[in-house]
Amino acid sequence: MCGSMPCPACRPECTVNTDCPLDKACVNQKCVDPCPGSCGQNANCRVINHSPVCSCKPGFTGEPRIRCNKIPPRPPPQEDIPEPVNPCYPSPCGPYSQCRDIGGSPSCSCLPNYIGSPPNCRPECVMNSECPSHEACINEKCQDPCPGSCGYNAECKVINHTPICTCPQG
Repeated sequence: MCGSMPCPACRPECTVNTDCPLDKACVNQKCVDPCPGSCGQNANCRVINHSPVCSCKPGFTGEPRIRCNKIPPRPPPQEDIPEPVNPCYPSPCGPYSQCRDIGGSPSCSCLPNYIGSPPNCRPECVMNSECPSHEACINEKCQDPCPGSCGYNAECKVINHTPICTCPQG
C-alpha cells in the first residue's frame, strides 16, 4: 500500500517530459504547458520538445526570458556626422547568448545557465539521453527525478532516467 491506495493506483500522469505530448512538460507529475512564467515582458512563448522557447515580440528587443523593450525610433541622421555602428545589432552571437559592445567590437558569451561557446550555446540538456542514467532532463537541467515522484512513504530509485517507486515491506 502507498498511503491509503494500492500501489498501482499511485501512478502519476508523468514522471519525465517524454511521457507528455511535445507541447507539454512534466511538472509535479502532470503534463502542463511550460510557458506560463517562462518568458519576460513583451515576449512570446512557444513550446519545442517540451521546453519553452521565448522570443521578443515584433518591434521589441532584449533578453526574452527577462524582458523585451520597445525598439526606439531612430533619429534622423545628421549631416557630416557618421552614425555609430552597433556591432551587436544584429547579434552575431547565436541563440542563448548575449552580445556586449567592447570598444566597437562584439564580445559574445552564453547566457546564465547555458553551456558551450557562442555561437553554440545550449541548455545543459533537452533530452534525458544527454544526462547520466541516474538523472533526468528537467527544465533543461540534469536533475534527480525522484523528489515529488512517489507517494507517501514510497521509496524511489532511478533506473535509466526514470524514477521507480516501490512500497516498503510491511
